[in-house]
Amino acid sequence: MNDTFLKACKGEEVSHTPVWIMRQAGRYLPEYRAIRGKADFLTMCKTPELAAEVTIQPVDRLNVDAAIMFSDILIPCEAMGQNLSFEENRGPMLDPVRDKETVDKLFVPDPEDTMGFVMDTIRLLRKELAGRVPLIGFAGAPFTTATYMIEGGTSKNFLNTKMMIYQNPALYKSFMDKVTATITEYLKAQIAAGAQAVQIFDTWGGIFCPADFRKHALSYVQKIIKDLKEWMKGRGESVPVIYFVGSTAGLIEEIKTSGADVYGIDWKIDLDAAIKRLGGDVVVQGNLDPLSLFLPKEKTEERVKDVLNRGSSARGHIFNLGHGVVPQTPPENVIALVEMVHRLSAR
Repeated sequence: MNDTFLKACKGEEVSHTPVWIMRQAGRYLPEYRAIRGKADFLTMCKTPELAAEVTIQPVDRLNVDAAIMFSDILIPCEAMGQNLSFEENRGPMLDPVRDKETVDKLFVPDPEDTMGFVMDTIRLLRKELAGRVPLIGFAGAPFTTATYMIEGGTSKNFLNTKMMIYQNPALYKSFMDKVTATITEYLKAQIAAGAQAVQIFDTWGGIFCPADFRKHALSYVQKIIKDLKEWMKGRGESVPVIYFVGSTAGLIEEIKTSGADVYGIDWKIDLDAAIKRLGGDVVVQGNLDPLSLFLPKEKTEERVKDVLNRGSSARGHIFNLGHGVVPQTPPENVIALVEMVHRLSAR
């Protein structure tokens, strides 16, 4: 197996810097769009054969060092009892959770009973990947998941979320306790099904000042990672946990206390500066600006070289974009990126 990614997660010596790309299974690939033309997004998430197929497409096409299962961070919301749909050009739509009555109706589900299709996808992928590359599972962090549940979808200023936090902290805590327990059990189920690493996405964590981030977002992630590690220890397992926070720069000192094995860094801070603030002896993931894939290839290569040079100051570095690849990105530019990382980082 190409285990470069897993070795890098542990800070071990590798033959080259491994690379995978957030949203690597997605609309920028014509083969993905062909399947998406026949099935809606949620159907793809809930059909293991389709989810496995689109997970493997970028492994075949891009030559990346890891696969990340195709799914969505909002799958647990539906399992908790919230209505969920995805609308073209509008994104996810959920019935907002904003009062005690609605929070009380939500429950902590059994992941195999309510989200078994995700674990079936993982089991199918482990079989179909046949050890070619490791498989990453994932979930949204409690706060990021909660923003969608409270706002009823995406938001620009997260007004309803912050109003609940500031005006009804007891309700927010009882709600977050349920979300945190759900995500903890969901990640355990993914690992039990065969996920070889897991990433926790805190895409909207960066909307906070550091003090609010510590109290209202990070504390729940710390609990998940602590619970996961104790559970894994009891099973004799050690699956790397990656923690990615959007708008990382103002929160580096907070993120380093998460308990994660790997810190995902977005593109709004120089990688070596983030590594220095994290303490140096760390494993990082990132952090090329996704839109730099629209540069001429020689300019992209200059930026790849720069990220690799800056990342070399860490104990381990996994190359990635600072956020997901955008749908308009030419596939050949993504293929070229992976080739550049492999060539320029070859030991």
